[in-house]
Amino acid sequence: MSLAGRALAVALGAALFPVAAARAQRADWETHGGDPGGMKYSWLDEINRDNAGQIELGWSWETGEKPLSFASSPIRGQQVAPGKFQGTPVVLDGVMYVSTSYSRVVALDAATGEELWAYDPRAYDWGNLARGCRFCHRGVAVWTDGEERRVFINSRWMLVALDALTGEPIASFGEGGVADLTENLMWETNRLLYTNTSPPVVYGDLVIVGSGVPDNRIFQRNPPGDVQAFNVRTGEFAWSFHTIPKEGEYGNETWEDDSASVTGSANVWAPFTVDSERGLVYLPVSTPNNDFYGGHRKGDNLFAESIVCLDANTGRRVWHFQTVRHGIWDYDLSSPPNLITIEVEGRTIDAVAVVAKTGFVYVFDRVTGEPVWPIEDRPAPASDVPGEQAAATQPYPTKPPPFGRQGFTEDDLIDFTPELRARALEVVKDYRMGPLFTPPSLEGTLLMPGIWGAGNWGGASFDPNTGMLYVKAINWPALFRVSPVDSPLVEAEYSGSGFGARLEIAPGVPVHKPPYSTLTALDLNAGELLWQITLGDAPSIRNHELLKDLDLPPLGVAPPQHGQSGALVTEGGLLFISAASDFLYVFDKRDGTLIREIPLGGGGFGNPVTYLADGRQQISIATSQSDGSEAKILTFRLPR
Repeated sequence: MSLAGRALAVALGAALFPVAAARAQRADWETHGGDPGGMKYSWLDEINRDNAGQIELGWSWETGEKPLSFASSPIRGQQVAPGKFQGTPVVLDGVMYVSTSYSRVVALDAATGEELWAYDPRAYDWGNLARGCRFCHRGVAVWTDGEERRVFINSRWMLVALDALTGEPIASFGEGGVADLTENLMWETNRLLYTNTSPPVVYGDLVIVGSGVPDNRIFQRNPPGDVQAFNVRTGEFAWSFHTIPKEGEYGNETWEDDSASVTGSANVWAPFTVDSERGLVYLPVSTPNNDFYGGHRKGDNLFAESIVCLDANTGRRVWHFQTVRHGIWDYDLSSPPNLITIEVEGRTIDAVAVVAKTGFVYVFDRVTGEPVWPIEDRPAPASDVPGEQAAATQPYPTKPPPFGRQGFTEDDLIDFTPELRARALEVVKDYRMGPLFTPPSLEGTLLMPGIWGAGNWGGASFDPNTGMLYVKAINWPALFRVSPVDSPLVEAEYSGSGFGARLEIAPGVPVHKPPYSTLTALDLNAGELLWQITLGDAPSIRNHELLKDLDLPPLGVAPPQHGQSGALVTEGGLLFISAASDFLYVFDKRDGTLIREIPLGGGGFGNPVTYLADGRQQISIATSQSDGSEAKILTFRLPR
């Protein structure tokens, strides 16, 4: 039997038997977040607290992607390289679909890892991507009408529809299987400046797409962050939502001096989610350009750094909430909103929980947009950068409590010994420090969370049986600095930086104290923190010459091996997470007790997923080295 025929047999097996189909629906991992609402929860319990210690490697598959050099135009002499392997697989009816760093799409037998087909959009043909993760991609979306199945990948400016059985582009979709994502944007855009990192979502016969446009650019008319929908069958453009509203649209008045007509980004680069029953889609919107200076875009700048609920059929705004006004910290809403049901003071609420870089979780009634608990406006520090006008107030949720560290003071400096603390004080003496939302400055502002945030694209996982939300925090500061700019291409006299800033008392020893990563359980029925543990360790820091003789507590995963991936929670009572460490950690979800740490041989940069294949529960995760080499899918299961 051909590979396509075998894939067809696997895909149709459940459809032929209704009982098997019902079981498969609970046993699959059907979207990036497991279900359309992104709970990252599985009802499978074959692997549980009693037997998790027996998990072993079942199969692995390697992408084989390597750096490439080009001798011909348009990128003669340039070398491109894959970034960290961050793909989160989708598994349906025994077939795994995953996107690689180069945004190839591969179908694998989910029980054995045997490759069924692969499609390469050749995203590297147009040169490198100007973003932090270089070439990276986090997943695909799958659509079916019960008879036909299509896989969608958004690679650079292309939305590609593939036949799920063969991996061939569907000729009747767009132009030869490809829809151009730049054709209907708010203004004409250089396609080489446009890209995607996270998968689309599917609702009905629509495929809805954000974009991965970097927001640290400082020139006018960077690609806009329009969210777009296309017909899944024809590729025909259906609607768009302007995250930076045009003149006459709601929110345009929050952009002073016509700045909405020249400011770009404010895109939805993170994964997002959909309420399939109500036809509502929830967008976590990022920062406008430039990240750290907004003198050219005075005002609150809707819908930047907002959670926006749209009618998925039309793209019409239903409600929104802006989590950061006039953002100048790169505090994107970078996590997929979790669509959940909770019990609060006797009321059953269909809610949306939004994990943020700020370290807050914002919780709303997902239909009305009303906060489940009060969100207070509190005064925020002013900016003294010429031309800048920071927002006078910022919103603070009263519940649940923050899951990440906020602000930076001398109390956050390393203090293992008096000598180490003295060195830390010397490093930071010329910088500003202060509470959350202290603005970037000319001399530099040291602030936590940094540009990786507390939360990021891996997001949170939710247990619908207990109302518990599990979220990883990155506790790593950044140095936010604003500098003069002298260029006719730039719409402002200043621009900011903060990306990658790392302050150290010596090479390899951070200026601040641990824990560098934590894992937190929040009871969203009560709005309370149940437990918080340090997540993993940092061997390169612990074994440093300055620290190796000290009796240190667990440090938490730290750069260069930290990442933005999140957790998986299961009916078997377990939490699985790597957080880009070299281990897959298995915790008891009740109290955070570590049950197992499984060596991966590289960083677990993807979100772990679980599913049933060959009658067995499988746990799969994408891994690679930090430079993107040795990229693999590793799959674990119990022995026979």
